[in-house]
Amino acid sequence: MRELILTEIGRLEVHEAPIPTPGPDEVLIRVVATGICGSDVHGYTGENGRRFPGQVMGHESSGTIAATGAEVDGLAEGTPVTFNPVVVPAADAAAFAGREQHHPGKHVIGVARDVPAAFADYVVVPGRNVVALPDGLPIELGALIEPLAVAVHAVRRLPAGSLGRVLVIGGGPIGQSIVIALRDAGAGTVFVSEMDAARRELVQRLGAETIDPADGPIADQLRARGGLVDAALDAVGITPTLRDALTSTALGAPICLVGMGAPQVSIDAFLVSTEERSLIGSFTYGSDDFTDATEIIGAEPDVYRALISREIDVSAADDAFTALAAGDGTPGKVLVRFDREETTR
Repeated sequence: MRELILTEIGRLEVHEAPIPTPGPDEVLIRVVATGICGSDVHGYTGENGRRFPGQVMGHESSGTIAATGAEVDGLAEGTPVTFNPVVVPAADAAAFAGREQHHPGKHVIGVARDVPAAFADYVVVPGRNVVALPDGLPIELGALIEPLAVAVHAVRRLPAGSLGRVLVIGGGPIGQSIVIALRDAGAGTVFVSEMDAARRELVQRLGAETIDPADGPIADQLRARGGLVDAALDAVGITPTLRDALTSTALGAPICLVGMGAPQVSIDAFLVSTEERSLIGSFTYGSDDFTDATEIIGAEPDVYRALISREIDVSAADDAFTALAAGDGTPGKVLVRFDREETTR
């Protein structure tokens, strides 16, 4: 089978490897599509230090079941599926159900350096992490479920009464998914602050109002459009965007930090303490968030196809990573298709 290996920082190569065999409680998935996550790009460039040479990345995937271990029940070969990449030990699965991201010994497929992941023709995952796709959902759209689960969890981290007017900072794929999750949660007016015109146009199609930071301070633009917001979600995660979140929200407002653009940020502490804002962290999701994201996409697949900017062959992956790292203007998600063998070999 083919696998994309990060042979060095800034370079992906297609290598051949044996097809893996699933263990007793595991499932072998024949990958159809894997999305390029922003964290993958930052790992590719070495910016986040969370990807390593020799690693096979990839955690936003869909495919079909190719084989199952002897202890796996209820999953038939050929079933279209995705998988939840947050893995906890089997012995603790019941105790941490719905909050798997809190297990101190968890690992994330695609992030754990020694676990071969989904930029490959096949990937092995625990059977308990496999999620069947809704009937009728085009299989490639299953690769959008993981980023939507991130967004669903982040929105649920906010108090329910704070979703009247909400600001999303960053209109990339996670910001786009947050708009969808906010709509599903019944949010009122959703504003998205985004510098790129193509991304602003995309989130407008999803029902959000947009703000161009180049037009002036976000807080001033919000005041001109009805006032500061009740809550904010920072899908970028750097000092300037977190400052925008703090200055653009009403006193006492919650702010959810979703993006991981920098490992360290600086904040004006008085904007938290004296104005009683709450800074809330959000990382990945629980299994319930992941399942609910699957149902959200299954209900309106035509809406979510707009999140895919392009689909590429395996042989074009390194060029795509290089372009994305350089900020090539791609507004949405790029999918690597592993079901196009005739065009990549």
